[in-house]
Amino acid sequence: MANSLVIVESPAKAKTIEKFLGKGYHVLASYGHVRDLPSKDGSVDVENDFLPKYIVSAKAKKQLALLKKALKDADELVLATDPDREGEAIAWHLLEALGVDEKGDSPKVSRVVFHEITKAAIAEAMAKPRKISTELVDAQQARRILDYLVGFNLSPVLWRKIPGSRSAGRVQSVALRLICEREAEIEAFKAQEYWTIEATMASARKTNFAARLHAIDGQKIVASAKHLESSTYQVIADQQAAEQLVEEIRPLPVHVSAVTRTEKKRRPAAPFTTSTLQQEANRKLGFSARKTMSLAQRLYEGVDTGDGPVGLITYMRTDSVTLSNVAIDEARQVIDQRFGKQYIPAKPRVYKSKAKNAQEAHEAIRPTGLARHPEKLNTVLDRDELRLYKLIWERTIASQMADAILDATTVDILAGEKFQFRSSGQVVRFPGFMKVYIEGKDTESEEVEGLLPSPNEKEALSFEELRCEEHTTQPPPRYTEASLVKILEEYGIGRPSTYAATMNTLVERNYVQLIKRVFYPQDLGREVIRFLMQCFDKYVDYQFTANMEDDLDAISLGKGDWKTFLKEFWGPFKQEVEGVKEIRFVGEPLDEKCPECQKQLSKKFGRNGYFIACNGYPECKYTRPINGERHDEPVFSDEKCEKCGALMQFKEGRYGKYLACSAYPECKNNQPLVKPKSLGISCPSCKEGEIMEKKSRYGKIFYSCNRYPKCKYALWDEPQEEPCPKCAFPLTVVKTTKRYGTVQKCPQEECDYQVTLVEPEKKAPAKKPAAKKTAKKKA
Repeated sequence: MANSLVIVESPAKAKTIEKFLGKGYHVLASYGHVRDLPSKDGSVDVENDFLPKYIVSAKAKKQLALLKKALKDADELVLATDPDREGEAIAWHLLEALGVDEKGDSPKVSRVVFHEITKAAIAEAMAKPRKISTELVDAQQARRILDYLVGFNLSPVLWRKIPGSRSAGRVQSVALRLICEREAEIEAFKAQEYWTIEATMASARKTNFAARLHAIDGQKIVASAKHLESSTYQVIADQQAAEQLVEEIRPLPVHVSAVTRTEKKRRPAAPFTTSTLQQEANRKLGFSARKTMSLAQRLYEGVDTGDGPVGLITYMRTDSVTLSNVAIDEARQVIDQRFGKQYIPAKPRVYKSKAKNAQEAHEAIRPTGLARHPEKLNTVLDRDELRLYKLIWERTIASQMADAILDATTVDILAGEKFQFRSSGQVVRFPGFMKVYIEGKDTESEEVEGLLPSPNEKEALSFEELRCEEHTTQPPPRYTEASLVKILEEYGIGRPSTYAATMNTLVERNYVQLIKRVFYPQDLGREVIRFLMQCFDKYVDYQFTANMEDDLDAISLGKGDWKTFLKEFWGPFKQEVEGVKEIRFVGEPLDEKCPECQKQLSKKFGRNGYFIACNGYPECKYTRPINGERHDEPVFSDEKCEKCGALMQFKEGRYGKYLACSAYPECKNNQPLVKPKSLGISCPSCKEGEIMEKKSRYGKIFYSCNRYPKCKYALWDEPQEEPCPKCAFPLTVVKTTKRYGTVQKCPQEECDYQVTLVEPEKKAPAKKPAAKKTAKKKA
């Protein structure tokens, strides 16, 4: 029997697949990429057709040696890495690193792909081997080299121009721009007030329902912020106008002018893609994109369900919304068994991807076996794995269920001749797919759910209550992970499989903060974007970045050349980088003059964030905090300079307020605002000075000799004028910690004298975990 070596990417997947293949097959993992571009300058030879200088990564060397050893006994090498560009590139890199010729016979090489890890899918894949796709490898290689060229040429410029900046990536910079521009919109937003007239209507049948003033003399009234800018709507702008309308309407006769009943149908959402899975897991489960992909990876690679490991979902990196015929048939059977035939549509549903740059035609993300209900996996999966699996199962089943049918009713009411009120409501007549799953939203819906009474046309009504209500427009919402993923995909920027890493990088670089699932740009991130928009605006342009994705897609389809693509990008980009190196990047100019030299002030960025500084630097060194007070006139202290006799002046620097000589720059004497305090203890080191209590530039108390810098003796712990009873050192110190309480000890390292003054607080005993209930065995 032939001996075949099968290489996959992860060990969990290897274990699952080896069980399905049986004897004659040895399955090992590469643990991801085995070769990559080193993180240093010169890893791509741009003068030699962008030749990449790949190296075997340090962490891959041990595993590669194991693969080479196993390959010696193999007649066939099967490359079964993931079914996408990245997986295709890993397969190619494996051949290069192992020194194997794909066209040779020793061993024979084949490439197989599968989108789910089940016995049937593996058998089908092994029966249809193919060669490595050079088009997919070229597309991935072009993307990797492009990202390297941008990162290793743009980032060093950024480091020199902006203190604290760390990187500028091709996709990450565009994502950061989106977040920063949204924050600028929120800051510039001016709330607008508008009013509505609300009523509670009563009929002769003693049934009440709510209504709102809809129109006056046929002109509609603004009832939501989206209509404020429309010239066809009338705005009730203030409370006085609203109260006048209430008084005018209150005595008028009221009757029903029209009742409209319509049937609405609601279709289910398509099965999950990578992007929509990340969005829904964030909205419904509160998972980050990174956590979602990690959990999905585990579900895909295989979980032991009792009969051995099996993949529970299909491949989780996909743009496709299609389901196989087998999956559709299985879904319809499950729907029939669990919900009844009325929940099955007449024809199977077929979906088409709306995403720009939809990639390889994989299947959507779905359970590998729809008969495997989440309830059956309670004891197999952990809590978060089960929640994600349940979300995928429900979305898949719902996508093949019948439409939901809703009854919508609109009642128009006239008060007098010119005031039209309207009441709307809808109820679910048949839930259809809504019985299983309803797609989440990033913003609240304005649809009114609820049953309305059934008044007749011309029926007389009366006002049970009539009031005016104030409303205020709200700024656009900040991006969540879900809404950021959605907008990036809509623009066609990056790949959904990389969004998790992109967002994580922004947080790690301190460009943004993620607080309660919402992105807030930090000063550093805003300054990075200001620099990129000023100096590299083309490369953070949404359309430019999306067009690059189109070009990479063309390469993957064999319609473009990767070297030509890189040449067209590199020339103009390198020229701009060289030009920017000579530009002095200055802060944002302010409409304010420097109080010291009368030159213009600017808002600048330093290692501690934004501050105000004079454009006359280095001749003028005037600065103040961004939120500091403006002092057109210097503020003097009563204290005089001990060196020249001039008055001391209050100043503020990066470490807070201090005193500086007003004769600066002739006299450069500075003094802390809080003077050192003498403890009356002689310095044990020089025997001439005395110990002073001082405050460090960071505000921490310490103790040192007043003859500094001649004597550099210093302590962090408070000294006591009590000699050590063990070694006779002239003083001891008192120190307080949570672990040891308050102790008095000798400051000399070689002396172990220590006495406890105050015992540490005893910790409350930890609560014992509740005993797990064991299920009673059936007799």
